[in-house]
Amino acid sequence: MERPAPRIFLASLESALADAWHRHCGDLPGVSVHRGSILDLRVDAVVSPANSFGFMDGGIDAIYLRHFGAGVQERLQSAIRERHHGELLVGAAEIVDTGDPRIPYLVAAPTMRVPMILSETVNAYLAARAALLLARHGDFASGGRVSDSVTSLAFPGLGTGVGGMDFEVCARQVRAAIEQVCHDGKPFPATWLEAQIRHQKLYTDRARDLQQD
Repeated sequence: MERPAPRIFLASLESALADAWHRHCGDLPGVSVHRGSILDLRVDAVVSPANSFGFMDGGIDAIYLRHFGAGVQERLQSAIRERHHGELLVGAAEIVDTGDPRIPYLVAAPTMRVPMILSETVNAYLAARAALLLARHGDFASGGRVSDSVTSLAFPGLGTGVGGMDFEVCARQVRAAIEQVCHDGKPFPATWLEAQIRHQKLYTDRARDLQQD
């Protein structure tokens, strides 16, 4: 049986990012833009765009850590060690309990292995795709479908803080991920050239041959 896609909330305290969410994602079914703190939402899970090692001491993750308590980082890092061989790579995701009945789960979907600038990367797309795939098709470590417990999922900006990703680029990449996972997006590419062009369109309007300097 097909597992349902979660209801998606795109949150931002910054008006420029909220505007970008509206421009690029506001017309998508099942997607709402929230102008305000992500923690004001009553959702089943929030997305953490943390690093591959689960350190939550910067950006939105530091806000999560203060809100949910140190246990959320401890549980995440334990899951990374036990279920991901010590690294939760960009393009993968993990889910842990928060201990907060208003927002019971945190989905970690790294936008970077370690803190770094993310210009000319597709890391926001990869992180959003990983979070959505986990929410729709994943299973808990203890058993049971994630989709049975996570019917609503809230995203902050992905890579827009430490990573310095442009708000428009982030929103464009998140839209592509939502379309791909939740709305039967583009078909499998027919050639590597088509795949390369699609890849570049996630962060630029000027495609080039990536095999050339």
